[in-house]
Amino acid sequence: MTHWPLDQVYNFDGYPIRYAVQGDGPSLVFVHGTPFSSYVWHRIAPLFFTTHKVHYFDLLGYGQSAQPDADVSLGVQNRLFARLLEHWGLDCPDVVAHDFGGATALRAHLLDGKDYRSLTLIDPVALSPWGSPFVQHVRQHEAAFSGLPDYIQRAIVPAYIRGAIKRDIPDAELAPYVQPWLGETGQAALYRQIAQMDECYTHQVQDLYPQVRCPTQILWGEDDQWIPIERGRALHNMIPGAQFHPVPNAGHLVQEDAPEAVVAALLRFLLVHVQT
Repeated sequence: MTHWPLDQVYNFDGYPIRYAVQGDGPSLVFVHGTPFSSYVWHRIAPLFFTTHKVHYFDLLGYGQSAQPDADVSLGVQNRLFARLLEHWGLDCPDVVAHDFGGATALRAHLLDGKDYRSLTLIDPVALSPWGSPFVQHVRQHEAAFSGLPDYIQRAIVPAYIRGAIKRDIPDAELAPYVQPWLGETGQAALYRQIAQMDECYTHQVQDLYPQVRCPTQILWGEDDQWIPIERGRALHNMIPGAQFHPVPNAGHLVQEDAPEAVVAALLRFLLVHVQT
């Protein structure tokens, strides 16, 4: 993805993890979800390069990172995130996390003891049950989907990803989200990570949410068709002192539907709330 370069590599248990660090100032880390990559931050992260040292990366099995025939579940991603924070020398960064990235950040915080100066969660996978109808179906039939003809895959993936976006996104804008899941390796990687989705990884931490020990805000697309906003309100009630911000006219991928709402919430939270 030359238009979204990740020019550095971290070796995680023998697998290359691609990442980038831009800017200078307080450390700000962006964590993406599924079936996405760090590209979800392309409208948001660059706006903070002049005020923060911004870190972003592709999870194991996603985007430009390795897509191995291995465990790429949530049970692995929090360990990867914890190790990356150590690699970057970050003791208490501001963290922004979406979807699976939200579960990853929460698990690293509550299970791996990683501290954050603040935590912004955007439509996170945090409370059971979760998973779109497509995800639920694929989990039962991984082999059938991983062997689909290429032309069928090229039809299915855009339709799947469009389900996360409320606005009518043109094909050219959608292409960077689709590209990692095409071809023999990418296609297998998509259905592998779906097959490995297991609610046990959120069960392990959801009773610990009252122990979140940093200022937290939750943003949620009011028109999220993958995880209903009611799940966000329930999460808000579990985290002491958390702020909750519904985002109108936005689906699950708020970063594409309402990037200005994400930027405004971050500016308010990072530059006013956290620093005062």
